[in-house]
Amino acid sequence: MIMVEPGPGGPPGAQRRGHPCARAAALQPRNRPAQNEHVINEAELRQMTHDERRELARALAAIDLPHPLLDPVLRRRRRIALLVMTACCVALAAWIAILLQTLPGRYTSSDWRAVWVGLDIAELLGFAATAWAAWHQRQILIFFMIITGTLLLCDAWFDLTLDYGSSGFTASILSAVLAEFPLAFLMFAGARRLVRVTVETLMQLSGGSGPAPPLWRIPLFADGLGECLPASLRTKAVTAGHRPSS
Repeated sequence: MIMVEPGPGGPPGAQRRGHPCARAAALQPRNRPAQNEHVINEAELRQMTHDERRELARALAAIDLPHPLLDPVLRRRRRIALLVMTACCVALAAWIAILLQTLPGRYTSSDWRAVWVGLDIAELLGFAATAWAAWHQRQILIFFMIITGTLLLCDAWFDLTLDYGSSGFTASILSAVLAEFPLAFLMFAGARRLVRVTVETLMQLSGGSGPAPPLWRIPLFADGLGECLPASLRTKAVTAGHRPSS
């Protein structure tokens, strides 16, 4: 068992009245027996090298954070989700075949204004939510960026396909090339960058280094992350994670 306790003076500011550490120390019994004679205090942690602290963090995470799919409830939900996604793919493929055979080549809609205004309102809400999440530095920013980028691509798709062959097709091309496609690219690239930063942080905690591998190779729960690294980085991560004790 590895225990970490603050140094003799405690964390900075711990002596102030009302500080959480001071309150916790006041509630602890004075003569509580130690659970383990080998205790790492804050001073000893500061004497460790960066790699030693990273190795300790990796060991603690491996002990305290088991793989999420070890939970039978989550495994059952995962199987149900896979079945639902498979059924959706089959149903959508069949629906596309039906639409190809039944949809008319031309159609007059009475809700044209509502469709386009509704799409623009959705894009406005997407940009506003993205700006809010970026300002407050929230993880939900990744979702908002993906949603907003998808809405922009939908806007460009409907503009180009519905204006094809009309006088407004040139304006639709310019709008897609100069506005919607670049903005969507920025949204997707920003979301990808945020995910990679998170993965690189996990790599550092697990003893790895260097850039993160492609997202399609990274495990969903980062379990076995070292296996998808390049050979040179994989060797370094394994060496850091299995350093022989002196």
